[in-house]
Order: sequence, then C-alpha cells, then structure tokens
Amino acid sequence: MAIIITDECINCGACEPECPNNAIYDAGAAWRFSDGTDLKGIIDFGDGNTLNAEEAQAALSDDIYYIVPDKCTECVGFHDEPQCAAVCPVDCCVDDEDVRETEEELHAKKDWLHANG
Repeated sequence: MAIIITDECINCGACEPECPNNAIYDAGAAWRFSDGTDLKGIIDFGDGNTLNAEEAQAALSDDIYYIVPDKCTECVGFHDEPQCAAVCPVDCCVDDEDVRETEEELHAKKDWLHANG
C-alpha cells in the first residue's frame, strides 16, 4: 500500500524532506517521476502506457501536501517505517486503503525508481 496525507494536514512540511523517493509535494506543486529518482526520459509502465519522466504532472492536491502513490514505497528498502508518518506532528500520514502493495511489490518499485533492479 501507499501512504496518504489526510485533510488534517497542517502544511508544516516536516514530511517532505524525509521521503527517500521524493514522493511528497507541497499543495499545488507539480510533480515528476524524475524528481529524486533515477528515472529519465521515456518510461514504459508495461501496460502500453509511456510517459516522459521529466514531464510535469498536475498536482494531486491544491490544499495540502500530497504523496504520489506511484512513487511511494512506504520507505521499504530505506527505513524500517514510513518516515513521513514518523515525523508528522498531527499523525495525518496514514495507510492508503485504496492502494495495496505487498512488501515484494514495494521493493520492486524501489528498485524501479532507483535503477537497482
């Protein structure tokens, strides 16, 4: 699964620098697959979809910090627990019930993001 930031977020920004995948962005900020990863150029998702890793993607929230689920590995391969949740002063970084991934899938995502696979 991925982590989400709930609407209880106070926009303190404590979580953003803790993410090893650069999956956390400020409200309204565009994001890129290439931010904080080894992904460059055209990436192939294996399902017929491709995307330029350096191309800006629309913000997922205009009101609070947000986490890009396709970049979130719950810190697997980096830390013992999600660092965003560990530092959040209001406990609003929680499991995303809609995005479920096994530890093996999270390791594979980490390897894909950081060219270790």
